[in-house]
Amino acid sequence: MSYCEVASLSADLQDPDRIYHDTEYGFPVTDDRELFERLMLEINQAGLNWRTILKKRAGLQAAYAGFEPARVALFDEQDIQRLMHDARVIRHQQKIRAAIYNARQVLELQERHGSLRQWLDDLYPLSLDQWVKCFKQQFKFVGRETVQSFLLSTGYLEGAHEPDCSVYALILAHNPPWHRH
Repeated sequence: MSYCEVASLSADLQDPDRIYHDTEYGFPVTDDRELFERLMLEINQAGLNWRTILKKRAGLQAAYAGFEPARVALFDEQDIQRLMHDARVIRHQQKIRAAIYNARQVLELQERHGSLRQWLDDLYPLSLDQWVKCFKQQFKFVGRETVQSFLLSTGYLEGAHEPDCSVYALILAHNPPWHRH
């Protein structure tokens, strides 16, 4: 079942899946903080249900300093222990350590390329296998599904929405990278 079908099953317009599907998923993202957040959400989702991540999103944002890479990059062992005891987050030490490492990597990319977004744009277009290879060289806790989900959610890969989904036309109007190239 596609994400479009899952989201359409809910008549509740306040359903987290429906809101994310209708307003964020697949739309191009240009802000580095938001790109980092999406990457961290996808990493935290690994092995879990997406609905769980959406329900924990506000807690994750609060615990991870609003997903500001510069702030997360400063986290230390005390912060890791704090997060390991914080019920608002996914208490998985490898994912927590990956968030800190990845924040530092984002800062490095910003220094070398101007922004995380520019790094992505400089790589575009790649095959999914090439994307995965680049992400694995740069970040931690990024497998094929995580990279693919991140790229779909941020508009770098086509396929976030079915062509007959009402959101598809809205995304096209925002001219995502997959549509430009």
